[in-house]
Amino acid sequence: MNTPKRPAVNRINTVIDCGDAQIMAEFYSRLLGWELTLPAANGWAAVTSPEGAVFAFQEIEGYEPPVWPWEKGKQGQMIHLDFWVDNLVEGVEFALACGAVEAAQQFFTTSRTLLDPAGHPFCIDTDGGEP
Repeated sequence: MNTPKRPAVNRINTVIDCGDAQIMAEFYSRLLGWELTLPAANGWAAVTSPEGAVFAFQEIEGYEPPVWPWEKGKQGQMIHLDFWVDNLVEGVEFALACGAVEAAQQFFTTSRTLLDPAGHPFCIDTDGGEP
């Protein structure tokens, strides 16, 4: 069998389900300093990094936020993003000021799990090792 040649992948966009695409785009625009490139229209919104990376947000009817940490029978996380910073305390404080919420349960001293406005968990991480 001849396998077709794999095409070059020039860009990867990340699409995140949510209940309100505009709220999500505004949150990640503030958090990451990325440009709001597609204001909410037809249930979609997006932010783009200076390098061209895209986070797009898709509104889902009846969206159910994930439960963190996982619980049997509950909606699990659909995506988990990690953002690396130089200073953990400053990174967490900034994320909270942007509208994140700190998760009730934490597992590591070198990262903090937070929840975005749609309830998706994400981490603010540093390179330090665990004690």
